[in-house]
Amino acid sequence: MKLKVFFICFCLLATSATMWGQTPVVPGTADELHFKRSNEHPVNFGVKAGFTSSLFLVSQFSINDVAIDEVQNNYKIGYFASVFMRINFDRHFLQPEISYNINRCNITFEKPLPEGAPTGSIPEEASITSSIHSIDIPVIYGYNVIKEGPYSLAIFGGPKVRYIWDKKSDITFDNFDEWNIREKLRPLNLSFTAGVAVTISRIFFDFRYDIGLHNISKHVTYEVPSNDATMEESTDKIRFQRRDNVLSFSFGILF
Repeated sequence: MKLKVFFICFCLLATSATMWGQTPVVPGTADELHFKRSNEHPVNFGVKAGFTSSLFLVSQFSINDVAIDEVQNNYKIGYFASVFMRINFDRHFLQPEISYNINRCNITFEKPLPEGAPTGSIPEEASITSSIHSIDIPVIYGYNVIKEGPYSLAIFGGPKVRYIWDKKSDITFDNFDEWNIREKLRPLNLSFTAGVAVTISRIFFDFRYDIGLHNISKHVTYEVPSNDATMEESTDKIRFQRRDNVLSFSFGILF
């Protein structure tokens, strides 16, 4: 319920800001020339915020050397906020950014049946829920396909360096047979970003897709009982590799 209220408020804010950002300009008049001169800056700064939806592409996943082939992605809404600088070259621009992200996702799968299970046994379902905090630094190149008066439509792409804040991130393994399961994530990761942006005066809407270029999971540890009734840490039974792809929508303001 709180998420729905937040989303409605966000839409109302975006609508009012868009109306505020529009300036009535008549093409071919002195007003249009004045508008262009006052808004064409070599460098702009900006802020933006928005929502994300993560997709974990699992390339290798096995439990007790039994491969898990079918994994169901269950999308969850995350969010982010960022600041950026835009360097303009006529229709082209270069835009370095820095953002704080919270990406959330849940995957479910059927656990492999134990050896000697009766014929017709129904496998149990297990899940992994992730809430990953990260600091992202993309550097994108963009081109304004349309740039008329206060309106523009741009396409863009570029690399992104991602630092995963492991201590803030939370990964939960539900309905596993092992104890105290913990996933160690690689702190530095590389992605490629592509997207499209619509600008109205100083207000813009940004749609982008981030493609993870490599495995973000370092290893999975857990505890097993030892002979003296204590618990020992192991890394043999659970092998998990995944890439993180993220679809995002943001609303921002240029200064």
